Amino acid sequence: MNYKALRNVSTASVSVAAMVLSGCGAGIGGGPELPPATFVAAQEGPGEEYVIGPLDELTIFVWRNPELGGKVQVRPDGRISTPLIADMPAVGKTPTMLAQDIRLQLSRYINDPIVSVIVNEFNGTYSQQVRVIGATERPASIPFRANMSLLDAMIAVGGLGEYAAGNRARLVRTNRATGRQQEFALRINDLIRRGDTSANVRLQPGDVIIIPESAF
Repeated sequence: MNYKALRNVSTASVSVAAMVLSGCGAGIGGGPELPPATFVAAQEGPGEEYVIGPLDELTIFVWRNPELGGKVQVRPDGRISTPLIADMPAVGKTPTMLAQDIRLQLSRYINDPIVSVIVNEFNGTYSQQVRVIGATERPASIPFRANMSLLDAMIAVGGLGEYAAGNRARLVRTNRATGRQQEFALRINDLIRRGDTSANVRLQPGDVIIIPESAF
């Protein structure tokens, strides 16, 4: 084989290898990848669409009538009681919806009450939690917080387990409109062990993160 032919063979081999590696990288977690999470100032509380769950702790403000509000905990039966209001359903409502219901009840006793509801401590319904299972230090269900990212979830569960295959992890997300599930590839090894911020993705309430173990 002359030099020119050898060079052509070598070039072709490199091209094939590049295509194989490219294909392997695209399917590392068994699905499409989500776009990287953009930076947003951290928020400790739940998002605007947070749905109140059992055992959540709320603060209710009634403008100019502080005695009608205060801190309350949602009971296991999903209800709350405040001065002048007994056994009002709270679970399944956003804070804005609950404030409106309280306002309607209080309007029987005072004129044009202005009510606001703040969630102080929250557990959330299952649909409002992010679950991390598999090869992690502490598998857990985590209450969703506004702007929560994959990195936040991994910190909450203590990171990857010793034998975790982080780059083969996947995220299962249910489309709220259609009810259909979709899987996305995650690169948790790249995020945690290599500091690759492009592997950090934004989470949504109800997401399930599944981390397999390495095959030996």
